[in-house]
Amino acid sequence: MTFTVTPLYALPLAAIFLVLWFRTSGMRSALSLSIGDGGNADMLLRIRHHGNFVEWTTMVLILMILAEGMGAPAMYLHISGALLLIGRIAHPFGLKKDNAAHPLRYVGNGTNILATVNTMVCTAMNLL
Repeated sequence: MTFTVTPLYALPLAAIFLVLWFRTSGMRSALSLSIGDGGNADMLLRIRHHGNFVEWTTMVLILMILAEGMGAPAMYLHISGALLLIGRIAHPFGLKKDNAAHPLRYVGNGTNILATVNTMVCTAMNLL
């Protein structure tokens, strides 16, 4: 089986993953931290940017791969992939230590919930 849709989204998401990792790792190195945030709020924020990315992206990509492997229509996979990508781009800009209600945080979380539900439905429909 050849996967043609999921990789279109996995590649740019992997690039975002690396950017967030480099930002986290770079600050960790500058602060001489091996683990944790050392009580530094900016370090904690970068850890959460990266962690939140991993938490959402992994599950949605797994569901997309399953749905694509089961023959889900490409349109639905593109919807999930686009929502996930938009959400993962927006979320780090909206996750602020001083503003829990930043609009881009809502965009990030909302699009990722929609992407997850869409891929769950695609997978479930292909089980029948």
